[in-house]
Amino acid sequence: MKTSNFTTFRSLILGLIFLLSFNPVLAASNAPASKSETGENEEFDVTEMIMHHIKDSHDFHIMDWDGHAISFPLPVILWTENGLVTFMSSEFHHDDSGSVVVEKDGQKFVKYHEEIYYAAAAPNASGAYLTMGEGDHPSNAHPMDFSITKLVFSMFISIVLLLLIFGLSARKYDTSGVPRGIAKFTEPLVVFIRDEVARPNIGERHYARFMPFLLTLFFFIWINNLMGLIPFFPFSANLSGNIAFTMVLAVITFVITTVKGNKDYWVHIFWMPGVPVFLKPFLALIEFAGIFIKPVSLMIRLFANITAGHIIVLSLISLIFIFGTVWISPVSIFFSVFISVIEVLVVAIQAYIFTMLSALYIGAAMEEHEHAH
Repeated sequence: MKTSNFTTFRSLILGLIFLLSFNPVLAASNAPASKSETGENEEFDVTEMIMHHIKDSHDFHIMDWDGHAISFPLPVILWTENGLVTFMSSEFHHDDSGSVVVEKDGQKFVKYHEEIYYAAAAPNASGAYLTMGEGDHPSNAHPMDFSITKLVFSMFISIVLLLLIFGLSARKYDTSGVPRGIAKFTEPLVVFIRDEVARPNIGERHYARFMPFLLTLFFFIWINNLMGLIPFFPFSANLSGNIAFTMVLAVITFVITTVKGNKDYWVHIFWMPGVPVFLKPFLALIEFAGIFIKPVSLMIRLFANITAGHIIVLSLISLIFIFGTVWISPVSIFFSVFISVIEVLVVAIQAYIFTMLSALYIGAAMEEHEHAH
């Protein structure tokens, strides 16, 4: 039985690695063309290509075919001066320069660098219905945007996957409590989070209350990280590489830590016991700042590590277009696949680290100290 389980697990890993090996190829196929419509050579913009792949968007770009973009449109939901306005992102016709106007309910909208603005009365010199201000940024007013973007769409998919995985796992136990099927995969991970993360950091007395949060945190981050590595629709969204996403997760940990902090926790922050009185005000300032530094470090660590992985792979692919020769492609693809395989481990490690530190902060806030008098 153990040999069979190991063989199945090995097959899954090899299949995932094979899938990820196409990531560089797809990234290269979606890269901007090196020639303009007039046939003149254009300088390849590495930054633009990388930002195009890692940033959020109002549609899901699938591929380019015969010079035309094929995308999966997503709902645009705007709260405007005249109330709620909705339409599909396909009405912008894949234009991101502000030159395509969408008129709804007597209002006109344009999209520029994935931001939606009210259209100006007339186009400017470049044909865009935008008034450019300082720093080449539009000065047009813009409505409140509640659209289902690529990252939001990906997050909904991950939620559905979580419900399916654990819904099926809960049903895969026989009458004696022995796991079967997918439960053989999920149960060791649940036990690992319980015994190696929750219990040691929060303590035997309180850990059970926080297990649902820690399990949700770990699997939610891990699944979204894995989805970001798969280059096929409806995956590939860089959700954990969005700082707003990691900020919300960090804020949830911050709120739990602050609300559940006991008397000893706050005493150690504002009036540290066991140190000279003249040092206590200085330590209080440092400890108080630490309350906010901890969630900020959580937010930046996950965001930076996931984003860095995507940027490295795309940078390696860009070497083909920078040098302008296919002879560099074997080296570029080899190292891209190598980094992608490492990323399979990194995404799991980052989910574990975020969960571990969250448990550590919660446990420190609830720890009871015995002080000598």
